[in-house]
Amino acid sequence: MEKASAFLNAIEATEDRYQASRDTREAREESLSRGGLLEANDRGDLVKRLERLQVDPGTVRAIVEEETPFAILPPAGAREGAVALERLIGSNDLMDVRFLGQGAQAARAVGRVHVRTPAGRRIGFGTGFLVSPRLLLTNNHVLGSRSEAAPSRIELGYQLDPHGQATPSETFGLDPETFFLTDPTLDYTLVAVRARPALEPFGWLRLIEEGGKALVGERVNIIQHPNGEPKQLALRENRIIVELEEFLHYHTDTAPGSSGSPVFNDQWEVIALHHSGVPKRDEQNRILTRDGEVWERTMGEHRIAWLANEGARISRILRHIRQQRLDAGQRPLLAALFEALPIPPVDTGATFLRPPQPATPPAPSPLTSPRVAPDGSVTWDIPLSLTIQVGGQTAPAPAPATPEPASPPPMVAEPTPSGALDSETLAALEELAEARTRVYYDAAADQTDAAAYYGGIDPLATAEVLFQDLSALVKATHTESFKYNPRRHVYPWVDLHPDLMLRSIYSGQVFDPEVLIREDFRVEEERAADLNELLLREGSLGTSRMQEELSLLESRLPFNCEHVVPQSWFQEKEPMRGDLHHLFACESGCNSFRSNLPYFDFPDFMEAERDQCGKRTGDDKFEPEHGKGTVARAALYFLLRYPGQVGDEADEMQRDRIATLVKWHKDFPPQEYERHRNAAIAAMQGNRNPLIDHPEWGERVAFGLGIP
Repeated sequence: MEKASAFLNAIEATEDRYQASRDTREAREESLSRGGLLEANDRGDLVKRLERLQVDPGTVRAIVEEETPFAILPPAGAREGAVALERLIGSNDLMDVRFLGQGAQAARAVGRVHVRTPAGRRIGFGTGFLVSPRLLLTNNHVLGSRSEAAPSRIELGYQLDPHGQATPSETFGLDPETFFLTDPTLDYTLVAVRARPALEPFGWLRLIEEGGKALVGERVNIIQHPNGEPKQLALRENRIIVELEEFLHYHTDTAPGSSGSPVFNDQWEVIALHHSGVPKRDEQNRILTRDGEVWERTMGEHRIAWLANEGARISRILRHIRQQRLDAGQRPLLAALFEALPIPPVDTGATFLRPPQPATPPAPSPLTSPRVAPDGSVTWDIPLSLTIQVGGQTAPAPAPATPEPASPPPMVAEPTPSGALDSETLAALEELAEARTRVYYDAAADQTDAAAYYGGIDPLATAEVLFQDLSALVKATHTESFKYNPRRHVYPWVDLHPDLMLRSIYSGQVFDPEVLIREDFRVEEERAADLNELLLREGSLGTSRMQEELSLLESRLPFNCEHVVPQSWFQEKEPMRGDLHHLFACESGCNSFRSNLPYFDFPDFMEAERDQCGKRTGDDKFEPEHGKGTVARAALYFLLRYPGQVGDEADEMQRDRIATLVKWHKDFPPQEYERHRNAAIAAMQGNRNPLIDHPEWGERVAFGLGIP
């Protein structure tokens, strides 16, 4: 209730200012309709604005001293000034295409604020944006105190890509003990973000103290996360209607702002911090929604019918910040706010909608620096692996394989406090700890188990008979089925690589398994909270809107686990959904990038431009950057275990792609990682993947029988 009261208090204060400024507002609106920006703004404000837009001095003098109407002014001297002047006049509303690229760069610093209780339960969303390398700006009514900020988070990069899929995002903890400053009158909060290398690529928005950033009558842009939804734009739909000492009022019929959003001019300079608005009310003074219903807090502020929006002027917020007395530890962070200049990321029209990717450091050399002994000898340490087997059954020697590519440092995230974890997650973390003391892969024992497992299989049978026999075997021995729960069944042991780390099946990105387990738990909690919130709002939503919200919920906060055979192909049914043989660690970005597309082998893959996850075209082609042999064996296993479950559709397995899978299987034979996986899964599920145990069977099985 405290959060709701703060928001309603902000609304009431805005309404009071709106009513008090009625005469000024009406006079400005009349001036705008009669003579445009020239009549609606003071001469001093016009000078500051035109000078900031680099309009040549002669044109400025003509406007201010000679009162020459905009309509008959000569073009400004500089191109920037000419274009800006044309927009002010309204004679040219066209925008250079780089306007979109600049806006996309500015949007990177804007994030979704997760407002949480000390116990970690999410109780709401807001918007916030980075204004220095470590400082985040949002509303006081979003984060009103250090105790509210401490458990809360800022999520950057939460948006939809051109294909409508959620892009990978990064979540960062807040650090109010290092820096926290707030003011309920201007409704702002400035708080430190916990430093991590992943924060740097998002950049920040430089706040400008000087005036001249906007005039009454100009259009503004707002980047926001309305009601916690993916990042959205209100693009040139709000027009400034009055400029008060500390606040700006701007209004639109279609695109309001949301709490904590930055308000930009057309040069993508931040001019205000959006915080509230003037709502439409009924005769009983109740706030109304945009479809005429009585608004309730659970509906979210984005559904209010706003008559006008209000934002605190950035110049006034900065003036207030300068007036505060801060201790020595806070001053360096504040100095960066006023003095540091963000380095804009280099981007092009083809990539500016993608979230920033941290630079991949060069792979370290396996050699250490030489050590010189007193006797003059020199020693280097190099990695060395020896496998010695005495007696016993000898497996066919695998074909030489390229070692796993060097990977960037493990992905890290804010850990969840252990006290908030459930029993399954604690059990997963305990199993992960035990992994450090276990034998990663016992080749001799596994070969003995495999020999017994395939004792009844005739490898010289026809391709059709071999398929039927292997299919019957993997079905009959699948004695234990698991519900889909990667943090419990995949990450602690099954999918670990020899270095006991996880790797994305498509990009090779390294994950710390503990982080992924904790992150999976957090994601599941947030899904449950979102679903509960949606069900509470069900009565206020129509059927179609409810379906839209459910679809959005499904696309949000994707688990970092990939089904090699997409869930949509088998309607998300068990035991297929939880079958460990086709579940692999995968960052959400690659998961979304692949979507549910069938695999394809592009002839020009090595030369073509591609994402770090691979290459995709249209609605039926995806080739991964890494893991081709592994995913091929998992997909072929699926045909053996679940014949007839996936069809020869344009967006499913496609019979003619089986040859591609068999080729990948042959070109990229199984290594220790897959043999470990196979043995671990056999111990849990009971069945094995024959192509890992007997790679030579890949070209002898009629896998097409698995597709109806």
